[in-house]
Amino acid sequence: MRYLGSQHTLSMEKNPSLAPAEGKLGILVPGLGAVATTFIAGVEAVKRGLAIPIGSLTQMARIRLGKRTDGRNPRIGEFVPLAQLKDLVFGGWDIFEENAFESARKAAVLDDSLLSQLKEPLSNIRPMKAVFDSEFVRTIRGPNQMPQRLKKEQAEAVMDDIAGFEERTGAERMVMIWCGSTEVYHASAAVHQSLRDFECGLATNHPDISPSQIYAYAALRSGVPYANGAPHLTVDAPALVELARERGLPIAGKDFKTGQTLMKTVISPALKARMLGLSGWFSTNILGNRDGEVLQDPGSFKSKETTKLAALDQILQADLYPELYRDFFHKVCINYYPPRGDAKEGWDNIDIFGWLGYPMQIKVNFLCRDSILAAPLVLDLALLLDLARRAGMRGIQEWLSFYFKAPMTGPGLYPEHDLFIQLMKLKNTLRWMRGEDLITHLGLD
Repeated sequence: MRYLGSQHTLSMEKNPSLAPAEGKLGILVPGLGAVATTFIAGVEAVKRGLAIPIGSLTQMARIRLGKRTDGRNPRIGEFVPLAQLKDLVFGGWDIFEENAFESARKAAVLDDSLLSQLKEPLSNIRPMKAVFDSEFVRTIRGPNQMPQRLKKEQAEAVMDDIAGFEERTGAERMVMIWCGSTEVYHASAAVHQSLRDFECGLATNHPDISPSQIYAYAALRSGVPYANGAPHLTVDAPALVELARERGLPIAGKDFKTGQTLMKTVISPALKARMLGLSGWFSTNILGNRDGEVLQDPGSFKSKETTKLAALDQILQADLYPELYRDFFHKVCINYYPPRGDAKEGWDNIDIFGWLGYPMQIKVNFLCRDSILAAPLVLDLALLLDLARRAGMRGIQEWLSFYFKAPMTGPGLYPEHDLFIQLMKLKNTLRWMRGEDLITHLGLD
């Protein structure tokens, strides 16, 4: 595997040297289910001219450079050196044995008429045997599992899988994005506090080390950047942050920001911007995919609930605006409803108050498609993590908070949840990478 770029901490005074995106980029996904197969099928469809990559910033968004009057608005993919879709190759692990084509048909997100045109490339992607522990995912079972041996040996087996994938595909660089099921809630424990403790825990089968942490450890040990698309504790553990910095690798997470939380991070900044108060926010969801099935377990739901509840508190800042936000009631429910499949419905009732305390209401009914919203996020994260790696950026990548419900932060910092601040941070980071002026929207002229 050929890796380029400095591994040293970068400063705002010096723009990084960006290594070119030469050769194949391997994208590895633990969890070859609805999200991953929708993502892979979408990339293959775009490569064949069957679709356009709607929802992807790296493929469709433009970035303003300089003054408004300059008229410089290139696409992001033209502005920074990203891997090309034609150079992407895919691999993954799953507890079920179906190849990506069979898994995509079973997920029933995409029409058969589209999938039939993608049968050849999808059928060639077969899941490797997965690390699985029923203590962390309790509601589903599958036959395609690694033997239950020492966690250290499972990590080594994943590293062997990564090396084998690299050899089979000829990938020059790789990234790993967790697209698997939500694990049960676990707080950071003593075994997660240092790399030494974590590696001792692997060798002794410590019960607080989850399958997703085994994947993250194996990726980072193999020189592969890692992002967590689910809400459970993984690469946000201090031991794995330490490993990422030691290995000079970017990491990001957690929990893809797709449906209901996307709406919250749009609406709540508007309320605060206009100094409108909030009495209560009730959110409920129905969905029928495997994610909904897994989230019926209270332990897995707690992981999801924790990330879905956090955004409002940070955005509204009740400590600064107690008259408006000190005592609002916030409730989140998720209900498994098989007839809906991947077509999720998110319903919100928002009780607000305005001038002189008079009450008002907002109702939101978002009939969305979970995997359709998540797929372009996987693509963007893969390309931007690879970009960060080639720029020598290591550790937590806060500028990728745009994609997550519960963004990782540096020590002592609060996470930024406001979608528009997140987007400004992302684009300003790209401007800084290329030596362009940061956009402040000051407008003194």
